[in-house]
Amino acid sequence: MRAAPTCPRCFGPLSEPNVWSSAWRCTVHGEVLPHRSHRPGPAAVELIRGSAVPAWVPWPLPAGWLVTGFAEAGDRAAVVAVSGPSLSYGPADVLIISEEPGVGLGPAYAGLPGPDPGDVVAGVPLTKIEVNGHSIPLWVVTDGVPGDRAVYVGEAAGCWLWTVAWPAEAGNLIALMQLALADLRDLEWDVPFGAFSPRLTGEGAAGTG
Repeated sequence: MRAAPTCPRCFGPLSEPNVWSSAWRCTVHGEVLPHRSHRPGPAAVELIRGSAVPAWVPWPLPAGWLVTGFAEAGDRAAVVAVSGPSLSYGPADVLIISEEPGVGLGPAYAGLPGPDPGDVVAGVPLTKIEVNGHSIPLWVVTDGVPGDRAVYVGEAAGCWLWTVAWPAEAGNLIALMQLALADLRDLEWDVPFGAFSPRLTGEGAAGTG
């Protein structure tokens, strides 16, 4: 059975649209876009290719890394999960989130109240990442972030770009591995799949509100 959609800002349950309203509603955040996660596979790739925002994936994938699922919030946020060996900290999970302002899915995965990164992008960026051939600055987010993860945020293609890595030490991957991101919607070859990442469901998220 397909899992029920959840709130993109707190991963709580939603009330379905009805005869009085066409919107999904969270008891805490009101009208929201439904958040759904998808197991990795060709069918999920086709779904995510219909997104109105980029679906960023590290490409080429680092050695030993696999795509481990996808998530969305309507067509205004797209998430790609990748998992593999870190430099020296064992297995690692990374979520790459692209979202329009105000959706709040990136902050929810980061364990932050959201819906947007706020003043953090007014400081000095820590690192850069290549996105579709362009160098994009990333800011590290530490205030309020649970200690089990590392969070970076930037802006690409008119959307917020969030990367959330577990464990926190694996955040060095973002800064040190010189990842290059490509839009999955534009890729013409298959990506390798691994087991579904439970991170996509919001499992273990803390501090969202």
